[in-house]
Order: sequence, then structure tokens, then C-alpha cells
Amino acid sequence: MRTIHFISHPDVVISPHVPITRWPLSERGRARMAAALAQPWVPGISAVYCSTEQKAIDGALMLAIHRGLAPTQVASLGENDRTSTGYLPLAEFETVADAFFAQPGQSVRGWETAVHAQARIVEAVASIAAADTSAGALAIVSHGAVGGLLYCHLSGQPISRHWDQPANGGGNYFPIEWGEQPRALSWWLPVDEVAPAL
Repeated sequence: MRTIHFISHPDVVISPHVPITRWPLSERGRARMAAALAQPWVPGISAVYCSTEQKAIDGALMLAIHRGLAPTQVASLGENDRTSTGYLPLAEFETVADAFFAQPGQSVRGWETAVHAQARIVEAVASIAAADTSAGALAIVSHGAVGGLLYCHLSGQPISRHWDQPANGGGNYFPIEWGEQPRALSWWLPVDEVAPAL
């Protein structure tokens, strides 16, 4: 049985002139990730994994350095493939994202299908959990859409944007109990809001 904290990267610098996969964390995103280091579960992290996208790498580096670790990049932890459209203005992006979740078996404007992205992220997390030999909990810094798809799988819900992360700029997490029957222990929680001790 492993505990995994699945974290979506926080706010990024959005630019139509830079490939989506190379967008870095913004100043606010870095500040929120710094605040996340106060989470009570952070001292138990023994390994950090992330996608190969810059925004996830940036967040994972902050967490890993804080723990005296080096993050491991895993390409299959990446966000749903949207290279067919590249940058889209916010309103247009939201419309296409809605269709991505609503028609999970179909490619919307050339995007990777939600069904394929879900299978990929589930397999990636399963492989990490099986191969990691560290003694503590794992942290995976990845992306919101694939995190929502992972949550649907773990909670037995059909694919739906209802389970996507809150619209707060990213920077959310949910803990997972990974064993024979993996399950999410909560819905998304803001990574920079630390619950008071009971």
C-alpha cells in the first residue's frame, strides 16, 4: 500500500508565442507552490515525479529540493495532448475542454481523447507505484485534466468535467491510497491552503 499525492501545477505564464509544454510557472504559481511546502504531508514525501512539461517540472523541483530529492520526469504523466490546436484563447479553450470531457471516446479538434489520456495516466501512476523503492509517500506533479481523469477512475465515476479541478488557476491535489484497489481519499484540495490541526 502506497500513499500518493497527485498535484496539479499552479498558475502559469500563458503565451501564444511559446509552446504549451514550455510554459513556466508564473510568479503567483511559484508563490503558491512555496506555500504548499507547509502541507503536513510534505515531510513524508520520499520521491517526487513529474511530467516533462516545464510547469510541472518547475513545481516538482521546488518540492523535491525542499525534501533534498531530485524529481524524476515521466513523459506519460503529461497533460492531454493538445498540440493539434496549440494555444487557444480562454473562451475557445473552455469550449473545447468541455467537449473533451463530454465526448471522451472522440478526438475533439485533433486532441488526444479523454479515454486514451485516462488510460495513459492510470498506467503511468500504477507503474510508478510498482517501481518506486523509497520508503515514504510519493508526490506526482502533473496536470489538471489528466488528474481529473485519474480521479474519475479511482472513484468509479464516468468521465465528466464535473470532477475536473476547481477553477482556481491550478495548484490542487488529492491523496491516493494505492493498493490492490486504489482509491482517492478526497476530491481536489488547494495545495496552498493548509488545513488547521485538529
